[in-house]
Amino acid sequence: MTTEIKVCMGSACFAKGNQDNLQYIKEYIEENNLEAEVSIVGALCENKCDIGPRIIINDIEYTNVNEDSLKEILASVK
Repeated sequence: MTTEIKVCMGSACFAKGNQDNLQYIKEYIEENNLEAEVSIVGALCENKCDIGPRIIINDIEYTNVNEDSLKEILASVK
């Protein structure tokens, strides 16, 4: 089963940290040899800017995501 990670690319989420989150996710996937198991896609803004940055993994939404929370989120998805 492939894990799908959607990263909100809306300007607010991107400015609030999803640019850094995206880079962290890419590095995590590479370091853990998960390229064949994980796909990353961009998501359009859904006007949920107040709870951003947002990331959706297998249809589960994570809000106010930062590098610290990403470590826990990605570790639990393995």
